[in-house]
Amino acid sequence: MHRQLTMFESPGHDNTQTIVNVASVPQRSPFRYPGGKTWLIPTIRKWLRQDKITKFLIEPFAGGGIVSLTAAFENLADRITMVELDEEIAAVWKVLLSDKNKWLADKIFSFDLTYENVQVELDKPFKSLQDKAFCTILKNRIFHGGILAKGSGMIKNGENGKGISSRWYPKTLHDRIRAIAYIRNKIEFQQGDAFEVIEKNLNNKDAFFFIDPPYTVAGKRLYTYFMIDHERLFRLVAQIKGKFMLTYDDTDEIRRLAIKNDLNFRTIPMKTTLHFEKNELIISDNFHWWEE
Repeated sequence: MHRQLTMFESPGHDNTQTIVNVASVPQRSPFRYPGGKTWLIPTIRKWLRQDKITKFLIEPFAGGGIVSLTAAFENLADRITMVELDEEIAAVWKVLLSDKNKWLADKIFSFDLTYENVQVELDKPFKSLQDKAFCTILKNRIFHGGILAKGSGMIKNGENGKGISSRWYPKTLHDRIRAIAYIRNKIEFQQGDAFEVIEKNLNNKDAFFFIDPPYTVAGKRLYTYFMIDHERLFRLVAQIKGKFMLTYDDTDEIRRLAIKNDLNFRTIPMKTTLHFEKNELIISDNFHWWEE
């Protein structure tokens, strides 16, 4: 067991813990997800490779799904369960992992992106599941920061004055979506409550939980379902019999919760989309894999 760190003691960084250039990581997800974990993928790989046993990966707060997708594409897990409560994001995953995958890819590829056409799509009164999925990707790509929560709006100027086209890469999105079709049989998607799924699998010693809940500070601005019981989550995580990695923004509140529940943590550096450097907390059942 590792010695538990006190709240204000610096865990320090292993010399290998440097800021990851996300351009060096395969981009698997069609989402521009605020708080996404593409930058953490090299660490995720080490974590998932700590055992030689068949792995069952559970991602209770799936969001943009980069961890589940990476695990599926790189054979780091045999079975994967993704869970997401947000109905818009859930619609995308339901379509991506179904036989409607090609429909969504083709719709994106052929869509004539103008303000007028966007408004027509968003204003449709009765949307099918496929329409909801398309509109979610559309908003994610043309709204500021990819934010889907209420209050977000369309990009005006964007990169090089391209406006709403700044983050609309139809060929790239098409190809990412079609690639997901090849690994979809590895993934089960559930629209539901993260807490229920964690509770159901608490005693599964073969499960690896990657748990990335909404930020405590910025969550209200970034997510529709930002209100969660962080204390309850920590109590649940402390009962997990399998492996887990819990990621959080590095705040005094989160450090207190980790210490209160006798959970070990480390800090890891990252760079925000605005290129600010900051630390996040990695909380795990063990850190043998971290130090290898």
